Amino acid sequence: MNDVEEAVTRVHREEWARVVAALTRRFGDLDIAEEAAAEAFATAVQRWPTDGVPPNPGAWLTTTAVRKAIDRIRREDKRDDKHREAQMIYDDDPPEPVGAIEDDRLRLIFTCCHPALAVRARVALTLRMVGGLTVPEIARAFLVAETTLEQRITRAKAKIKAARIPYRVPSAEDLPARVTGVLAVLYLVFNEGYLATGPGTDPLRHDLTAEAIRLTRLIRVLLPDDGEAAGLLALMLLTEARRAARVSAGGELVSLAEQDRGAWDAALIAEGHRLVRERLAAAAAGAAPGRYQILAAINAVHTSAGDVRDTDWSQVLALYDQLIRLDPSPIVALNRAIAVAELDGPQVALAAVDRLGDTLAGYHAYHAARADLLRRLGRSRESRAAYDEAIELAGNSAEIAYLTRRRDQLR
Repeated sequence: MNDVEEAVTRVHREEWARVVAALTRRFGDLDIAEEAAAEAFATAVQRWPTDGVPPNPGAWLTTTAVRKAIDRIRREDKRDDKHREAQMIYDDDPPEPVGAIEDDRLRLIFTCCHPALAVRARVALTLRMVGGLTVPEIARAFLVAETTLEQRITRAKAKIKAARIPYRVPSAEDLPARVTGVLAVLYLVFNEGYLATGPGTDPLRHDLTAEAIRLTRLIRVLLPDDGEAAGLLALMLLTEARRAARVSAGGELVSLAEQDRGAWDAALIAEGHRLVRERLAAAAAGAAPGRYQILAAINAVHTSAGDVRDTDWSQVLALYDQLIRLDPSPIVALNRAIAVAELDGPQVALAAVDRLGDTLAGYHAYHAARADLLRRLGRSRESRAAYDEAIELAGNSAEIAYLTRRRDQLR
């Protein structure tokens, strides 16, 4: 990949959400915003190799996308919308500020996460419109077919247009009821950056994790007393703190047990631990912790251990027991089984994992967990077959490299 191609790729990751959000604010139409943004990036691919990358790529893309949008509106020649069209084309005055925080991308998130949409549609639409993820990437996150995801996004945009869902941050009194869906979206955006699944993408996408953290900080400002907003921020910080140690120089994923803990970001860990302590104090005062707060506490246990041998697995398992009562999902059960293996041995853990096979057969981490437990039990042939399944289903290049090496080490 040459320098211009690298610049286009980097700018797409950094500026996609800003361009789409700016166009949505101006034109009030997600279809127009997305298509015009895509056309602007396509124009950049054509022109930048000759003209050079502009000094302010984001501004260039936004200006180009606005022109593309106006051209589209003119071509469609909507007679009923002539007055609105004239305003779009000639009114350069910015709209009045709306909502508690002045951030176009945050407005876009709340629009995409409106309760009039189904929960899955909210998440898929926001990952596409704000996160800039492709349909295949989102489909992997949902474990569904790409055509299903495409239809889900199309229907969600049509619903926003038909219901005239406003493009704004909700009022202060409406925020608590609306924030749950937003947090779910931000968590999935973060997870896609934490372990990127797109073919040809970097195994870790700091742009996505950084954006998810930035927007979660804004949610935290909006709702300083919301325990789950604080918990999600803590979870993200404690996870992001390990980023520098998670992929080897050879491009292979490094397991938590093998990571150089001296490479972890001490400042992020300290901030994450402080947030966890705040939520533990709130829980002691009677505030029941939510899913993100418990996950943050689990990560706090891991990042408190100077060596993997110092990990308090009893505390980790107790937290998973608390989490599974709140969220009895098979993925939580799978992660709990990994903690069980450290306390009760791989045989007990394998029995728990095998019970999840009917629901997690298409999930690569299920097969990876089985492969490791079978390896520890000396059942090499079965372990190799499980590794093959995990490698086939995994979408992250660093994880595939790690799983392949582990498989090839089997006798």
